[in-house]
Parts: sequence; structure tokens; C-alpha cells
Amino acid sequence: MFKKFRTIVADPPWPYKNRLKGSLYGQRRLIPSLPMKAAPMPYLTMSIKEICNLPVYKLSENDSHLYLWTTQAFLRDAYLVLDAWGFKQGAILVWAKGARGVVGTYVCSTEFCIFARRGNLSHKRRQIGTCFYWPRDGHSVKPEAFQDMVELVSPGPYLELFARRQRLGWA
Repeated sequence: MFKKFRTIVADPPWPYKNRLKGSLYGQRRLIPSLPMKAAPMPYLTMSIKEICNLPVYKLSENDSHLYLWTTQAFLRDAYLVLDAWGFKQGAILVWAKGARGVVGTYVCSTEFCIFARRGNLSHKRRQIGTCFYWPRDGHSVKPEAFQDMVELVSPGPYLELFARRQRLGWA
């Protein structure tokens, strides 16, 4: 039997390859500093099917909130994950990390967090906005301010899947 949570944050290890798209090759002449390969991932990745098969529905209360992190490269796949986990989209939150991206590649200066729900869990607070300007930290580390916001909006108990660090009061 699994412990059940009313709020879950998930930052799945999306299946990035260690190379950027081949169409980037022609742009290298225009932007000399553009890398030909992406940095290797500091963790193992999972296929979309493996992410969809995670038993998140068993970890969530019938009335619960989910915050699912994704990037532009996997935005469409994130909806497959929501469906597989039994959640419906509520809003898309945008984390603006500052100008560093390149249009037309997967190297972008924003990430997305899809707020989703299962059942009818009430919000603790609703007027928080959907775009956040938070600084970057280490690779794939989400800002502490994000968890602060989650605690303002959604009731606990809280679970963070694939957490990059421990947070007091969260599993």
C-alpha cells in the first residue's frame, strides 16, 4: 500500500539525447559559440512510456494537484503523461530563466510546469500569476521559490518525484 499525497511535483528525467538536433549544424557558422553537442545528462533518463507507467495515480489522493515540469522538447509528451497518471490540465506555469536560449533548438530560456488536477481539491490561494522570473541554479534544479509557491496554492501532504534536493516537510 502506498502513502497518498494531495500535492505532487514531478520533474521526470525526459529522454534527451546527448546531441542537439542535426539541423543545428548549419547555424554553427552564424553563431560560433553554439555547441555541437549538448552536455551529457547528469542522471539517467527514462522513455516516455516508462514515465507514463509510473504509478503516480496510486500515490495521489482522489482529489489532488500535480505540478508536472517539462520543456519545449517534451511539451506534447507531457500531456500523454498527464493522461496516463489520471490528471487533467489546469494551467501552464512558465519559468523565465533569463536570456540564454537559441530559437529553433532545444536550448531555451524557459521551462514549463503544467498545473493539473484530479478530482476537486480546492486551492489555498489562486491569484499568483502564471509567469515567474527566477534565477537558474544547477542543472535541472528548480528554484526554492517554486516550492514556496506550491505550498501557498496547494494543500499537503507534498511529494516531489525526482527531487534534486530534500525540502523540509516534503517526501
